[in-house]
Amino acid sequence: MSHPDPYGGAEPRGWDRPAPALPWPETDLEPGSWQRPGPDAHPHPADAGAYARPETYARPVADPYPGTTRRHDAAWPYDGPPPAGRDRRDEPAPGGPGAPWGGDRPDEPAPGGPGAPWGGDRPDDEYPTAQIAPVRDEPVRDEPAPEPSAGRRARGRRRASADRPPTAVPAASRAGRNLPAAIGVGVALGALIVVPLFFFLPAFLAVLAAAVAIGIGEMARAVRRSGAHPPLVPLAAGGVLTVGLAWFAGPDALCLGLLVTVLGTMIWRLGDGPGNYQRDLTAATLIAVYVPFLAGFAALLAAAPDDGHLRVLVTLVAVVLSDTGGYAAGVAFGKHPMAPTISPKKSWEGFAGSVTAAAVGSAVLLWLLFDVAPWWGALFGTAISCAAVLGDLAESMIKRDLGVKDMSNLLPGHGGLMDRLDSILFAVPTAYLLLAVFVPVAG
Repeated sequence: MSHPDPYGGAEPRGWDRPAPALPWPETDLEPGSWQRPGPDAHPHPADAGAYARPETYARPVADPYPGTTRRHDAAWPYDGPPPAGRDRRDEPAPGGPGAPWGGDRPDEPAPGGPGAPWGGDRPDDEYPTAQIAPVRDEPVRDEPAPEPSAGRRARGRRRASADRPPTAVPAASRAGRNLPAAIGVGVALGALIVVPLFFFLPAFLAVLAAAVAIGIGEMARAVRRSGAHPPLVPLAAGGVLTVGLAWFAGPDALCLGLLVTVLGTMIWRLGDGPGNYQRDLTAATLIAVYVPFLAGFAALLAAAPDDGHLRVLVTLVAVVLSDTGGYAAGVAFGKHPMAPTISPKKSWEGFAGSVTAAAVGSAVLLWLLFDVAPWWGALFGTAISCAAVLGDLAESMIKRDLGVKDMSNLLPGHGGLMDRLDSILFAVPTAYLLLAVFVPVAG
């Protein structure tokens, strides 16, 4: 039955519509008697376009399976004629219904016994390599874990009761560090500095040189994350030399030590070739200025005659008061971030606490030790606190740029040594300049 065209066409649609004329001569096509030509029909890649021409599909080929009713739409995929023998296409799969492997043994089960995952002539206990070992019976995943026996409990667990509550994991402080460990390490570092400072001053120089060498090593390892490789040996040697020159020869020798360190790194780096020379030298110069040059001002403070140890002491006390006051005020009242993109945990309330604590403590300490008016001492403490906060922010910016949280894990609760020296390194040049005005050097 023909149906009128719903779109207004006059000619019928459906099975009554005549077939369109073909672009090639119409022949009596039989299923399975026509196929695409094999690779030998087009020996050259330029003739590959012949596959798109309609006349190439009109080449009759012999039926590879005479006498059967089943035909294939593709030619024999291998070279040469198909093998002679009985037609097995209508037979069930070898090995019985559902057998996963084919072969020439239709009535035999899969090799290796029932359920063996691999075919071949080896039993399930003999395999050439461990990669094709048989899959053994595995426990059902939905089964619950076996309960421990009544007389024993699992290692690392204890039963909770009213008398013995479950073990609670200690929560981290709001500052993000282990406060007891930080206090213990801070006290130990203070003793390491103060004891030689008051009892054997040359030992303080050794402690300062060791701290400079460790700080240079931490900085050099940290900047390698950015692809720069500053030479460590000339940096460490030049840093120790810079501190020693500042101790024995004063500010001019400190500048000379910095110059020698930078020139030494330039010459040493020449041995590694021109690749990334500028980047490595820039990183080395940053480290030379940041660590040994700024630390050299601590040597200048300690080398002052008669009261060098007191100058170092008031500087360190001001830095400690700034850090402690900022921590306490930030934890208690911190709500307005000071530099969220650099150090998210610093707040303006904490900065106010740092300045207040350092100003009050320095006013009292300088009045007692150097007979300086309290307002000058408060100004000294305010300047030291600002310099310490700027030093902390500077290192936080460097760590942000390098993608590290701490310079190292040398000090529990603090991170690396440079994480403790960051505020001190900016504070000692400020203290050296202000004390040179407030407390003139005797002799």
